[in-house]
Amino acid sequence: MPDPAADAVTEAAPTILEIAVQDVSGAVAAVRAGAQRLELCTALAATGGVTPGVGLLEAVVEAVPRTGVHVLVRPRPGGFVYAPDEVAVQVREVRAAVRAGASGVVVGALTADGRVDEGVLERLVAAADGVEVTFHRAFDVLAPSSPALSAALEVLARHGVTRVLTSGGAARAGDGLARIRTTVAHVGGRVQVMAGGGVRVADIPAIVETGVAAVHLSASRAVAGDGGPGGGADAGWTTTDERVVAAAHAALDRPLTHQPQTD
Repeated sequence: MPDPAADAVTEAAPTILEIAVQDVSGAVAAVRAGAQRLELCTALAATGGVTPGVGLLEAVVEAVPRTGVHVLVRPRPGGFVYAPDEVAVQVREVRAAVRAGASGVVVGALTADGRVDEGVLERLVAAADGVEVTFHRAFDVLAPSSPALSAALEVLARHGVTRVLTSGGAARAGDGLARIRTTVAHVGGRVQVMAGGGVRVADIPAIVETGVAAVHLSASRAVAGDGGPGGGADAGWTTTDERVVAAAHAALDRPLTHQPQTD
């Protein structure tokens, strides 16, 4: 008799929506609007994100207990080549994040000659003690040549990294589709690929078509607030815009109606 299982069509797993959040209210709003995973950081607009405090992490985990909260561990803005003391701090921060209830950590370190720093990565993965590890957009600083990217992806897979966040080397992920597609094809499911970086809602259907496991965006809005001469003057801050999150969630299932531009 024919085996029904042999004729069954295996459907691709749905694309996950991850939202970068910076506060408790933003985390709650993001989950309410459809976010399935959160990356928690601080100073996102000003620095690209740095490590949040443990108190904030504990409060966010408590506020959204059924949603995975992944913590960005980045001690400062700027490049990803770290001094020994900076590495030691990151190891402590990874351990503290896990103790505080993080479902994952987001890390990244490079060598001075532009490769993934395997020694640092090994220490950070060990400190994560089994929770998911995402390698962040330090990946986009690597040389764009196919051999360099392939070598980096092999390192990530070998060290048990769960996923890599990439814009395809472009300022906006929507402009890096070709490299994102190549990255997905190379890893063959051994490492998840999450597209992020300047993602606009209109870009999401084309990004999904590349085969990524997740789409990552901040979905933020600016809030005005004058801190005076000791508080950043009128710099204000950013927080999560629930309407943008909802639109992004809806766009995950929206069919692509035009041919995406490739880089």
